[in-house]
Amino acid sequence: MNAPQSGWPHRVWADIRLDHLRDNVALLRNRLAPTTRLMAVVKADAYGHGAVAIARELQSIGVDAFGVGDSGEAFELREAGVRGTILILGAIVDGEQERVVAHDLSVCIHSESRIDRLEREARRQGRRCVLPSRALALARRIARSRDLELEGVATHFAGTSARADAANRRQLDAFLRVRAAITRERLGAPLYHASSSSVLFSSLDAELDMVRPGLALYGVRPADAGADAEKLKPVLSLHTQVIFLKDVPAGTTIGYDRLFAAPKKTRIATLPVGYNDGLPWSLAGAGRVLVRGTPAPIVGRVSMDYTMLDVGHVRGLKVGDPVTLIGRDGEAAVAADELARAAGTIPYAIFCALGRRVARVYHSARRSPGRPLAAHA
Repeated sequence: MNAPQSGWPHRVWADIRLDHLRDNVALLRNRLAPTTRLMAVVKADAYGHGAVAIARELQSIGVDAFGVGDSGEAFELREAGVRGTILILGAIVDGEQERVVAHDLSVCIHSESRIDRLEREARRQGRRCVLPSRALALARRIARSRDLELEGVATHFAGTSARADAANRRQLDAFLRVRAAITRERLGAPLYHASSSSVLFSSLDAELDMVRPGLALYGVRPADAGADAEKLKPVLSLHTQVIFLKDVPAGTTIGYDRLFAAPKKTRIATLPVGYNDGLPWSLAGAGRVLVRGTPAPIVGRVSMDYTMLDVGHVRGLKVGDPVTLIGRDGEAAVAADELARAAGTIPYAIFCALGRRVARVYHSARRSPGRPLAAHA
């Protein structure tokens, strides 16, 4: 766990290891052919890691493109100085075309009506707008335009694990038939891309021209992935600190709805982190965190701003001591997927729920240990 030199100035903070991010990119590139491009998916604020800081770091090591969820995320990156291809993976809505064209963004198009609106705006601004699409009919329509360019054709697999199941294979076969038809009709030479993190670690041969890893960049192993995925390094660890300790007798109830009653005399620690910060409400009575390298159970409801632990078994604990919610403390560790299972959700939801009050503290191996590269709340 890393901390700013002044101690623990945050109620709750995420340590983000940029060196681990670089290592994960290198691992993914080693799985690819030399000519295969890598689009880093940084939607949802880079899965809670901070999109601008992550994109700047990835840009510095030569990632080929960025994928975002909507136009607002794309505008944020452009206005922060991120260059090159930024693809809006989701739909754009009426009223966004002017800024999309002005910011030189690539967009996904799913209907001819969207093509018409974007074409009119590109012509008005005297620009040529780049469009990835998914179907032969749309490719033909784009090919007829002097103001639009078909940059890529993409699909996204419905299967979310690293198993190359029959449905994913059928979807890939259909996609390859579209590629063959576009090539046969000479509608351009677009990039074809389909692979997310889970597909990259599966036996499905869907590398094509470009891949779109998301959660693997941040060191989370896709479900059912093989041994290679074990080499991914977690980029984010999540921490808070003890702000109050209270000794309670047996029978004392803790938190809303009195879900927990102490079975014996014990000590309760209060943490300044709640579901507004991204700690799932459903962890009541199910989750554990690390205190002084020792697992401690969450007791009672997780409230909006606070969470309680049973720490009667933890010796020497003091107010101000750090607590690890995700990450390693000594020999013990809590992984994001473990926390997700306890909460009945998925790692994506854990990271994406990290709130504005969680300070992101960035660390680089190029700097002295423990010194933050940058921080924002």
